[in-house]
Amino acid sequence: MAGLEGIEQPRGHCRAAAARWSPAAEDEQALKALELFGDPAETEVPLPSRPESAATARRLVQVVVLRTWRLSPKLAEDAVLLVSELVGNAVRHTGARVFGLRMRRRTGWIRVEVRDPSRGLPCLMPVQEMDVSGRGLFLVDKLSDRWGVDLLPRGKTTWFEMRVADR
Repeated sequence: MAGLEGIEQPRGHCRAAAARWSPAAEDEQALKALELFGDPAETEVPLPSRPESAATARRLVQVVVLRTWRLSPKLAEDAVLLVSELVGNAVRHTGARVFGLRMRRRTGWIRVEVRDPSRGLPCLMPVQEMDVSGRGLFLVDKLSDRWGVDLLPRGKTTWFEMRVADR
């Protein structure tokens, strides 16, 4: 693993965990999430405002980007990370019971939206190297091509967009 050269890895437990994880198993979980919650590329998907919903949102984004839209694994990886950050903010800072996840695609772009009932605006904070939290919007700002917030009559939608190479 990059950056871990020369560091002894724990014995036994890692091999068992590595043997259980596989891309196929992750893909299966993503397809189950799509079946259970719905397709965020077709309509807004409501998710409970709980920390574990971040994993559901990641799986939904992964399956849409890779399977439905047939885009690159790198784009999927970045979109999964960024949706996790937006969901984390919605869960931690809004007090909502539910938030919405929506994905859109148009020529040359994908857009991922997280809607919540709070009108409180997210704030991009300066990040220091040793900070252990507060990096969410910093990552969104660095990895997306553009991002923003749309205020709604009851709440807001925080979104990011990424360029894609259309075939």
